[in-house]
Amino acid sequence: MDQPDHDREPANLDELVTSVATTLMGIDSAGLREASGCVLSRLVQYFGVDLSFLRFHDDRERATVLVAEWPPRPDIPDPDPLGVIPFATADPIFAASEHQTEIMVIRPAESPDYQERVRNGSGVELTSLAVVPLRLDGRTTGGLGFIKYGDRGWEDDELRALKTIALLFAQMQGRMAAEERLRHIAHHDELTGLPNRRALMEHLTGVLAAAETGTRALLFIDVDRLKAMNDFLGHEAGDRFIVEIAERLRAAVDPSDVVARLGGDELVVSVGGTCDESRAVALAERIQRAIAQPIQLGGQSLGRTVSVGIAVMEPASVSLAQWLRSADHAVLVAKKRGGNNVVVFTAEMEKREQVRVAVEMNLLTAIRDGSLTVAYQPIVDLRTRIPVGVETLVRWNHPTLGPVAPELFVGVAEATNLAGELGDWVLGEACRQFATWRAELPAGVMDGFAISVNISPVQLIAIDFVSTVANTLERYGLSGRDLILEVTEHAVVSDDAAARTTLHGLRALGVAIAIDDFGTGYSSLAQLKAFPVNTLKIDRGFVLDLGHSLDDHAIVRSIIKLAESFGLDLIAEGVESEEAAATLVELGCRVAQGYLFSRPLPAEKVAAALLSRSSGTAWTRRATG
Repeated sequence: MDQPDHDREPANLDELVTSVATTLMGIDSAGLREASGCVLSRLVQYFGVDLSFLRFHDDRERATVLVAEWPPRPDIPDPDPLGVIPFATADPIFAASEHQTEIMVIRPAESPDYQERVRNGSGVELTSLAVVPLRLDGRTTGGLGFIKYGDRGWEDDELRALKTIALLFAQMQGRMAAEERLRHIAHHDELTGLPNRRALMEHLTGVLAAAETGTRALLFIDVDRLKAMNDFLGHEAGDRFIVEIAERLRAAVDPSDVVARLGGDELVVSVGGTCDESRAVALAERIQRAIAQPIQLGGQSLGRTVSVGIAVMEPASVSLAQWLRSADHAVLVAKKRGGNNVVVFTAEMEKREQVRVAVEMNLLTAIRDGSLTVAYQPIVDLRTRIPVGVETLVRWNHPTLGPVAPELFVGVAEATNLAGELGDWVLGEACRQFATWRAELPAGVMDGFAISVNISPVQLIAIDFVSTVANTLERYGLSGRDLILEVTEHAVVSDDAAARTTLHGLRALGVAIAIDDFGTGYSSLAQLKAFPVNTLKIDRGFVLDLGHSLDDHAIVRSIIKLAESFGLDLIAEGVESEEAAATLVELGCRVAQGYLFSRPLPAEKVAAALLSRSSGTAWTRRATG
């Protein structure tokens, strides 16, 4: 390292202090060593000493660390005996330096350990040593040292200048420590101390930019059913639980792995180095075992499982967004499987994810530009097979994806806050079509006929949904008795107060309410009594094998008895065999829908079949074409 050039050598101590202050102004950690070396070279030259050094204290390690020295040693041993020197040493200079407050001038006989370290580190003999403490906010934060291979006395004005220079170094040290704390806060989670989302993004960006050969693995970890614990013990206990989970996670992974917290109970592990699927799964299972051990909280021993999603990718062939999305998708699949699962993102998942993204990008446009269509599945009287209504089912034939499964785009709508707009569009289209049939068909054909429309949980708790329904009915000249609104069992019980308000408002309009897929949710007898429900729709899963399955027979019989005790109507879904139809009639269910009678139909075929009502003709698949 060459001695730095200076515009002008300081002529006196005041100019020396000023030049040091100018050099150290605005220095950050990246420029610390170079700037410090520049200052030390100036001090060596001005004071006529042989060597100068700067050391900072590391309170956590209880040691003093060499930051810079001038002149630099040409050959530095590894490890460097002058690099890190613990305070707990027999040498008085370093035993005292942790809390040193005044300048120390020491002869070799008074510091044999440092004399030996200098000899081993530089090959020269120490004659005299002066150390000026760096002091800031009442603490000693380091030392500025000068070595002379001969006698060197210090004048009072020189000592005062050295104290000022030491203070400048201490202030620089404090400023950099504060900046480092701010950087740490900006890149670390406050609760757990783990790297946060920003730090993870920067790390993963670097991994992808390196584009090294081989696969890298990303693990998304989500604690199963943490909300239940928060509700039981409170959020403070939940926070302590997350802290413990973070500690266990750090202990379970390798030092080269990066563990980050995205927020809530979502944690991520970026596996260091090349990692294939089998190694990633083994790590995920190790993490599951570590976290599953009970944790003591609030005087109770609590255990929780975790779901883990794994994305193993080639850095050179994947984007950051795709990598993160893949791992996140895998953990969602793991949770949908009941939790405590490890799921690896696959090519098939990737294909489905691409479709899902395309659906998400195009759904709003499809809702608003008429790309969606509606089909109608007949609902019939089981004894006469005469139609009593239809269920409205939304369909989407995408120009490039082809037919999109309703469960996919309805799920996307619910996840992207489009469920309300989609539901309102379907409601309006169903009412418009019902009014069209009534206007075009002979008088009386539509008597006793109703149209059913599914509504989302979002619509059920929307404050303006009742007025939306009222306005839609008025716009098309319909009454409440023409409409049945179907809501899932889970949606009814998930928000009692809001749901009850909406349902009572709908009943005041004369609209009938049906609980869809009944038997798969969590409603109790008390809840059924509290809600203004007209109809239970028996889930198709209990109906498909009816006539052959004794378990299904018992379940359906119980549902029918329950409906009878509350005076509710019944509709069975998914009837595909005559045996199922006959069994339903025998048990007391009179109305059903399913492929035995008809698949969902376009509006024009429904109109043709409706004409059969006036003649009492049964509604069959043959009759509907």
